[in-house]
Amino acid sequence: MSTPSNPEPSIQSVLNEEEFRELAALDSCSVANAIERFQHRLRNEGYTEGGLTCRFPQMPPMLGYAFTIQVRSYAPPSKGNTYFEDTQWWDALLAIPKPRILVVQDMDRHPGIGALVGELHTEILKTLGCIGVVTNGAVRDVDRVKPLNFHMYSATLSVSHGYTHVVHSGGRVQIGGLDISAGDLLHGDCHGIIRVPKELASRIPQTASALRQKEAEISAFCHSPGFSVEELRAMLNR
Repeated sequence: MSTPSNPEPSIQSVLNEEEFRELAALDSCSVANAIERFQHRLRNEGYTEGGLTCRFPQMPPMLGYAFTIQVRSYAPPSKGNTYFEDTQWWDALLAIPKPRILVVQDMDRHPGIGALVGELHTEILKTLGCIGVVTNGAVRDVDRVKPLNFHMYSATLSVSHGYTHVVHSGGRVQIGGLDISAGDLLHGDCHGIIRVPKELASRIPQTASALRQKEAEISAFCHSPGFSVEELRAMLNR
């Protein structure tokens, strides 16, 4: 196993309690709409492109700070230990602000042969301040994890751990086309995962609220006696 790379000590929470609560209350589509208004990045960047399944779509949205690891599960580690025996990466995880989200890139040619996170590891991760896991590979024990109030996003399910072992921690990974680094602020719901620019995070709820108000006005106009296509065009362009 390669030596874990610790996240930089400068990683800190970017939101106070109230700001965090307001952002967490939004759905991911509203977050995406608000980010678009700032023209901070291209509209086809900053979110997962598909291939991930939100295993518990009935849960409220997930908001937290990412910690990243890379794993393999197809074959035994050439050196080092299985994931239960290798816990050095926990120290780096604990340097990330709460709440934490474990982001797992499965590096195998065919991701998902084995699953890192099941019922027991969910319990461990919750104790370490994590609220969810996001992986291009597999998770397991979903029926037993469901009542534990822990978010799971994965490309597939697996009945087994396989030979899952950590090969790197704390670096940049890619999940569903989205680049994620340790400390990134992630928002997720049944639609997928979006990376929230930290410099915009505190401004997103107010912008999202204004956009929802505009949408409500347009919707009401569509059902009003005075509806006209010309006025609808004008409203959309304002």
